[in-house]
Amino acid sequence: MKTPKRYLITAALPYANGLKHIGHLAGAYLPADIYVRYLKAQKRDVVFVCGSDEHGTAIPIQATKEGTTAQAIIDKYHPIIEQNFKDLGIAFDIYHRTSDSLHHETASEFFKDLESNGDLETKTTQQYFDTQANSFLADRYIKGTCPSCGYSEAYGDQCENCGKSLSPDELINPLSTLSGNAPIKKETTHWYLPLNRHEDFLRKWLIEEHTSDWRPAVIGQCKSWIDGGLQARAVTRDLDWGVKVPVTGGDGKVLYVWFDAPIGYISATKQWAINNNKDWKPYWNDPETKLVHFIGKDNIVFHCIIFPVMLKLHGNILPENVPANEFMNLEGDKMSTSRGWSIEMDDYINKWIKKENGGESLADCLRFYLNSISPESKDSEFTWKGFQDAVNGELVSIFANYVNRTWVLMHKLTKGKVPKIHIEFLDDDDNALLLSVKETKEKITALLEQYKFRDAQFEVVNLARLGNQYMQKKEPWILAKNIETDSTAQAKIDNCIHGCLQLTANLAILINPFLPFTAKKMCHLMKVVDKMLEWENAGNFNLLKVGYSLRPPELLFRKIEDEEIAAELAELKANAEAKKTKMENTNNAAEGAEAKNENGIAPLKPEIIFDDFGKIDLRVGTIIEAKKVEKADKLLELLVDLGFEKRTILSGIAMHFNPEDIVGKQVTIVANLAPRKMRGIESQGMILMAEDAQGKLYFVSPSEAIASGSTIA
Repeated sequence: MKTPKRYLITAALPYANGLKHIGHLAGAYLPADIYVRYLKAQKRDVVFVCGSDEHGTAIPIQATKEGTTAQAIIDKYHPIIEQNFKDLGIAFDIYHRTSDSLHHETASEFFKDLESNGDLETKTTQQYFDTQANSFLADRYIKGTCPSCGYSEAYGDQCENCGKSLSPDELINPLSTLSGNAPIKKETTHWYLPLNRHEDFLRKWLIEEHTSDWRPAVIGQCKSWIDGGLQARAVTRDLDWGVKVPVTGGDGKVLYVWFDAPIGYISATKQWAINNNKDWKPYWNDPETKLVHFIGKDNIVFHCIIFPVMLKLHGNILPENVPANEFMNLEGDKMSTSRGWSIEMDDYINKWIKKENGGESLADCLRFYLNSISPESKDSEFTWKGFQDAVNGELVSIFANYVNRTWVLMHKLTKGKVPKIHIEFLDDDDNALLLSVKETKEKITALLEQYKFRDAQFEVVNLARLGNQYMQKKEPWILAKNIETDSTAQAKIDNCIHGCLQLTANLAILINPFLPFTAKKMCHLMKVVDKMLEWENAGNFNLLKVGYSLRPPELLFRKIEDEEIAAELAELKANAEAKKTKMENTNNAAEGAEAKNENGIAPLKPEIIFDDFGKIDLRVGTIIEAKKVEKADKLLELLVDLGFEKRTILSGIAMHFNPEDIVGKQVTIVANLAPRKMRGIESQGMILMAEDAQGKLYFVSPSEAIASGSTIA
């Protein structure tokens, strides 16, 4: 392909249902940012779009977990994720939202165009339905026992315990998360994208045209999908959260998130165009635009098969490349937020960047290490020790060491100014240094064009390594000792320092796509404007003017200490253990509920002795006040009169009783139970309840009214 007229670069839209971890950063956003910074340094016309994916079942499910609304969830996480990206140097031209009205309009029009052109088809199928909630159930609204590992809280699309992908029909004893009841099967009609009609197009476009220039893993996964037989995919769901289906028969239905989300790239481009008084259409319709999607391997099918079919039918351009990364693991295991085995971007920022712990340089440290282990061709692994070794061994000891030595010697031996060149004393080593810079620029350019960001970064550091070798060979500090006896010494010092300074300026240009904060700091040290970072300046040895005074030396990076690494490992293990315990407790509770006999009666607990029972102080109390606890669907806050005192007791009975109906009720209280704080309220006891086979709760009360505070023997 000839040099494109313009570039449109996309990075996968992250779900706004929670914080994102460094595995997400390494998978799509960092490589995309590196590529965009390189293109912009070349002064190419580039638009870099991304945004929050704010539809799909993940959002309302998280809302249920946090006791709030779907809108509140996306409004909470969207700005946090956007700021996290900024703090780590990810420079989107726009970070949009799929909840925005412009996106809803764009997605609706896209769907209507396909539907009116006969590119979609309708099918009636049987899907799970909750009769009590009067709602069809998306995958994530169904829980059951995983057929693979036996985990009783597996979702209808995946088991979070073993990671196995599932369908609702595979679950053992499926239950609705809305009501807790077993769902039924009910007919529903949806619109489908018939991928089977486009097999010939996909084979030609993917297999024939891109096997040689796309990553093997991408082509391999696509070929496997095509060879397995393409099927029609539903593009609508029975949900009330998302883009409403805009045609007759679409009541109560929304666009499926996988159909809606990639259209978010288009709506984001539209919003960018509005913000910048540009025309968005050439970026999606002009064949001279180069479209590149940066994603993780779990999104390959959507971006390489489904979305291209949608784009082709809609008359848009197709991606020139989809350089999908593999997964990044953590300390020997798969990253998982649900299992507490992850490093959240927000957590890294707060601990390593914002708390006077290194500032922006620590953002670049993370970028450097993640790119150095980038999972471009296979899964990779983040380790805290590896992070420490990369920072201390390469950034500090090689790159930063070279820059610092150059600045120290410049201030010591050439009065803090760029010395002149003495042509008569230039030698082969000086010429070799210049040649190395030019060759390195060519290598890095070629590697970046091939999306080999890890190798490109290595070449930059290797150039700094060559600079250290050059300086060590020249030994200007030794020459300085002989200035009085050697008339050529200062000229040779000048040549060495001049070469080292010009090399440093080149390093700033070449490192900029990878470590943008560092490049700016180097510009500050050199007292030059950011314009020097334009790619065409690389390979030039006249970037710093002779006689120009430069700033005093500053360390670019600090060393990472052993104690910091030990603390991170300890915290990671503690978080994982806490999550594991919580998951096990949940599972055990579920197993206990399932352990009831055929009459619905729970089995006896282990035998105790009389002394055990004798420790319990049971009293009759009277409920004198009752109210719901804010943002806690199951909790009631009760004020109970025990005769000798009044106590606040929290009880998880809000789903069974109205507060006003139980005021005046006499109940049995465990009066000597240690206080426990929940939702910021201290609960001073526990109310005894009975539960029947259907799960209905009953108060354990005296048969006749007696004085509050009476003991129960």
